[in-house]
Order: sequence, then C-alpha cells, then structure tokens
Amino acid sequence: MKAYVSAPLYWDRTDWLYFAGAVAAIGTAYHFDGEVRSHFTANSTNALSTSNSHDLQDAAPAAAMLAGTWLYAGLIDDQSGHREAASMLEATVFAVGTTYALKYASGRLAPDQTTDPGRWEAGGASFPSEHVTAAFAIGTVLAESGNTRYRWVRRILGYGLASFTAYERLDHNAHWLSDTVAGAALGAASAKFAMSRSANAAQASTLGLAPLYRGMMLRYSAHLN
Repeated sequence: MKAYVSAPLYWDRTDWLYFAGAVAAIGTAYHFDGEVRSHFTANSTNALSTSNSHDLQDAAPAAAMLAGTWLYAGLIDDQSGHREAASMLEATVFAVGTTYALKYASGRLAPDQTTDPGRWEAGGASFPSEHVTAAFAIGTVLAESGNTRYRWVRRILGYGLASFTAYERLDHNAHWLSDTVAGAALGAASAKFAMSRSANAAQASTLGLAPLYRGMMLRYSAHLN
C-alpha cells in the first residue's frame, strides 16, 4: 500500500503525460456531462430515481473477467495465469480504495439525484465510478498480460468489456460521463502499477545451476520486499 500511495514520487515523464492526459479527458467529459445525461434519459419518466441502479448487473463484466482468468489458470495449472489473476485483484483493491477516498472528498451527486452536474460537496458518491474503475483495473491486466500472440483478442475482451461497463453506467443513469472517464483512468493506472509489481517480483526470483567442487548445485533465490 505504501508503494502505491507514494508511486507519484517516482513517476517519469511518460507517467506525468498520462496523468495530464487523464485530467484533460476528465475536464472535457465534464463539459459534456449534461448533454450525455440528457441523451440517455430522453425517454425516461423516472430519471431522478435511485430505485433501479443495476449495480449487480453492471458489476458482472468485471467479475466475469476476474473469475474466468482465475478458473482457467487453475484448470491448466498455469502459474502466469495465477499471477495475472492476482494482479487483477491487487489492482482492483488499490483502485477501488482510491475511488472511495475520492468519493468522500468530492461528495458529487449522481445524475439520478440531480440534473446539475456541478453539485459537488453535496454528500453524494458519484465521482468516480467504482464499477468502471474496477472494470478497467481488471480489463487492463487482461489486455496487457500474457504473450503477444493473442494480444488483439485480449485487448478486445479487456477493454471492450470495461468500456461496456462504462456505457451501462451511463445508460442506467448511475453516473456522469466524467465519472466514468475518471474511473477508467484510475483503473488503468492501478493495473499498470500492479503488473509492474508482479513483473518485478517474478524477476527477483531465480532458479539455476551453481558450480561446486566436483559437481553442480541447483540454486533458487528470491528477493522479498
């Protein structure tokens, strides 16, 4: 957790460009929040109702990606698959934890609570979307892990299902457009962090042969942080 919180202290130019791009994308989305809400609620008679938020339904794509990865890795006894599932879980925990901190700090009302996208610090919990955050945390790991042979398939599944989650949250009037953009950026960044930690841990463990007098020795070494 300490490494996750302190990660910005070690960002390079690429990381800061990603952050600037994310902020710009969120700001642009905020400009269109009202128009997007109007589009999705044009034919709705209960747009200011929280009685049917579809929370469980919209969590299904992310849950399916995580469960599918874990089950398939267990089925074929694939250690890289187990690490991939672990990275998905770690990224989700970090990302969703950050999401709830931002929700508490922003207090933004959701579009099913108000027609004004500028209702911040009003006791709401709309910004950012935790469903989209989790979906992009899991989806990014799925998309960018494994070998390159089926990269296009992984990216279609990972980013496609995550984007579908964002669409569903908008369609169900549960979040503003900028909530989903912020969640996507946070989820993807958390996934990159988790994958980097996993790769470093794998590299820190080595298995090899060491020469001995009149023989050889099998040696395993691991660096624990």
